Amino acid sequence: MEGDDHHHHDHSHHLSMCSCDIIRLLWSLLLPCIYLSLVLSLLLGLVVLGIRAWLQGRRGTRGGPDGKKPMVAFFHPYCNGGGGGERVLWCALRALQNRYPGVAFAVYTGDQGVTGEQILEGARQRFNIVLPRPITFVFLSHRAMVEAGSYPHFTLLGQSLGSVFLGWEALTSLVPDVYVDSMGYAFTMPLFRYLGGCMVASYVHYPTVSTDMLSVVRNRNPRFNNADYISANPVLSAVKVLYYCLFALLYGLAGGCSHLVMVNSTWTLGHILALWRAPDRTSVVYPPCDVRSFLELPLEEEEPEEEEEEGWEELGQETGKVVGSGGAGDKKCHSIVSVGQFRPEKDHQLQIRAFRKLLDRKEAEGPEGRESLKLVLIGGCRNEEDEDRVLMLRGLCMELGVADRVEFRLNVPYEELQKELVSATIGLHTMWNEHFGIGVVECMAAGTIILAHKSGGPMLDIVVPHQGAQTGFLADSDDSYAAAMETILALPAAERLEMRRNARLSVERFSDHEFESCFLSATEPLMAGLRP
Repeated sequence: MEGDDHHHHDHSHHLSMCSCDIIRLLWSLLLPCIYLSLVLSLLLGLVVLGIRAWLQGRRGTRGGPDGKKPMVAFFHPYCNGGGGGERVLWCALRALQNRYPGVAFAVYTGDQGVTGEQILEGARQRFNIVLPRPITFVFLSHRAMVEAGSYPHFTLLGQSLGSVFLGWEALTSLVPDVYVDSMGYAFTMPLFRYLGGCMVASYVHYPTVSTDMLSVVRNRNPRFNNADYISANPVLSAVKVLYYCLFALLYGLAGGCSHLVMVNSTWTLGHILALWRAPDRTSVVYPPCDVRSFLELPLEEEEPEEEEEEGWEELGQETGKVVGSGGAGDKKCHSIVSVGQFRPEKDHQLQIRAFRKLLDRKEAEGPEGRESLKLVLIGGCRNEEDEDRVLMLRGLCMELGVADRVEFRLNVPYEELQKELVSATIGLHTMWNEHFGIGVVECMAAGTIILAHKSGGPMLDIVVPHQGAQTGFLADSDDSYAAAMETILALPAAERLEMRRNARLSVERFSDHEFESCFLSATEPLMAGLRP
């Protein structure tokens, strides 16, 4: 026993000596580590200061006729696209150019194979927007670094890191005085603020990460970017929740660098306030919708009273024979129109499936029921991925047996878009948690009966009662969309006309004029500091 006690005592003494040695070793390393950290921090600070000084020098040597003017630059790698984000860009530039004639403007774009003149002509054709003065285009060559297709895994992180590199290319090409991220690349803002010494603003269409996305993963719901094998595995779902939480933290830090934040809807405001935590610098600026050109057109039901001969007026109103009226005795083809880029989140598959269910319901009325309906999908194709998605949607139409009643209209000019909307009976929108919904507003202004998704901007900001009167319909599934479309088609012409009028009155708050007024008011603090 005594031997065992002695052995145990020696073992404890040995462990104690080892512990002391380890502590002494760590203590001896502590000071060198602190010194090394200080030296590395100092070197990093000197590098940052050096880069900042170099970039400031580049700002002072801007060439061209606008070289001496203050420069405001918008970061919009897809500025030659045809979506609502691009409309915001061109309306914002037009408003600022009119207000500040002594300031120069630039756009960082990743579009290749086009000239600045062609991009501006595209803006005129698609949006009916002409800038009062020329602007500078900075063509970036590495836009692939922000393409989702470049990152099969960890897509959000990959695109965000890619945007930093693309932002660096932009910053080294042209150093502005005010930098505006108008496409949601928040991770570019620290570069321009701390290295470029710029005032920084952002217009947020959609938060890169949101609490809704976290809930989708937490609930193990295989929606959109949550793969089946992840939603089926609790461990992988937990890891993805952690990944999203860490990403949300970084996203909040990057977004907090902005001197001024504008968001496009109540839905986006809630998420950005939760993530960026800058309520004193954040305001809602509804995006500009080209409602004026639609509102100037008369509602089609009003025309018979002026155009029809006496004695036929009442009959015309009763039968709803005019395009867009669609009463009970209607013989015309009802057009159901969807407006939106061919991106996965727009959920065109839901539209096609719901349309199939509507046709099934209408076929009970006989063959004329099917022939009286068509679905028109209007949207922009930005790249090969979008074109592949259209091919897939065409395949779905074939599979469901509705290809003869579905039309695809890609990258249509403004005049054709306007014509299609004005002649449509129903405007269709199916994106879950759409941040705003410019297409929804355009449909309402054109005089269609809107049927939008019961979430996000359409539910909170757009398809809301006007002076207590209904302005449209909301749905959230194949069946509810089909039922709502059937309800709309069955409405008497007079009721549909009244709802269309209410909808038109309600969307005047989303006009170009309202946007420009709010945008200029929001950016006044930044622009006031610029001295020509």
